[in-house]
Amino acid sequence: MSIRLLSLMLCVFGITTGEFVVAGILPDVAQGLDVSIPAAGLLVTAYAIGMIFGGPVVTALTAKYPRKKLILVLLVIAVIGNILSAIAPVYSVALVARLITALVTSTFFANAIVIAVSTVAPEKAASTVSKLILGMNLAMILGAPLGTFVGNSFGWRATFVAIAIICALGLIMVTRFVPDVANDTSTSAFGELRVLKKAPVQLAILVTVVGNAGLLIVFTYFAPLLTDISGFSDSAVPILLLVYGVGATVGNLSGGWLADRALMPSLVGLLAGLTAALLGMWAVGASLVGSAIMVFLLGALGFSIVPGTQARVMGTASQAPTLALAVNSSAYQLAAALASWLGGRIIDADSLGLRDIYPVAAGITVLGILTCLFAWQRDRRTAAAAPKPGPDAEVSVA
Repeated sequence: MSIRLLSLMLCVFGITTGEFVVAGILPDVAQGLDVSIPAAGLLVTAYAIGMIFGGPVVTALTAKYPRKKLILVLLVIAVIGNILSAIAPVYSVALVARLITALVTSTFFANAIVIAVSTVAPEKAASTVSKLILGMNLAMILGAPLGTFVGNSFGWRATFVAIAIICALGLIMVTRFVPDVANDTSTSAFGELRVLKKAPVQLAILVTVVGNAGLLIVFTYFAPLLTDISGFSDSAVPILLLVYGVGATVGNLSGGWLADRALMPSLVGLLAGLTAALLGMWAVGASLVGSAIMVFLLGALGFSIVPGTQARVMGTASQAPTLALAVNSSAYQLAAALASWLGGRIIDADSLGLRDIYPVAAGITVLGILTCLFAWQRDRRTAAAAPKPGPDAEVSVA
């Protein structure tokens, strides 16, 4: 792995840890800011809202800025946001700090992906994305638990200080090792938005939303599913989440490798595998051993589609890839919010229950497969309809 990619990955690790870690220190944050736990939970909601709405807006408004200078500014804001979270004297300041940090997150991810992919051959785009997303996997496996440990040992404010230090270190490494990448857009912010009118871009984003929505329902309610249905103790849940994170890491790297070789076929196949894993979890959900194995497979198959969906969005939005990736990130966050709501409705329904989340999630993932197949078939029809150059046509080299 190159030092430039490692620099960007460290930044992703720091920023994503800042997103995930709040759940582990929520009671301490609530006590420290003298608010209720539900009120402290709004810090998580504020972050999600900031990503959903801030990503497309900030990305569109900064479309003409040089990419390296832009991500350096975004990293500075992330450092300031985490420091502000650490020293927040009252709840309202912490809420604003979380919102500020969230506003730049999607834009940073989108630009980091474009920069990383621009430095490698096109056929290595998906695997490069998977290596960048490895920072997110490590945030799940190591960052969030270590951040919680720091918070429990030295106070919750120390957690945000540690995250700020990681982001600052990433800032130094990006400054030193990441090259300047030309920003070839010459359109206005509103001009950039025109890319979202294209059907292939819309379908690519829809694949991300529908393909991930099923697993997001399960992940949101993982704790009660594992304790109430599978019979694990509460103390076993963190270990199982670690197993899920390890599976996610394996799946992410494998999915990137597959997507580089056959993007759409691999997405269809991996979504089919995810559907089977969700149904498998439904079938063996009462078994401790079976559930533990399926947790690993769900993590692996769930994250295996991420590099491919990101590469697909970039490929269909070549005129404005950064904005499309930011919108894709926002769409993912929106899918997570809707998944949480739908899971609650399933649990509360008279004719359904907690365990029925699995087949419902599998059904939604099937819709993701159908969406992917439709997009793939549309690509093939478009390619078949494109005029073929004649035998005497001149070939120009750009």
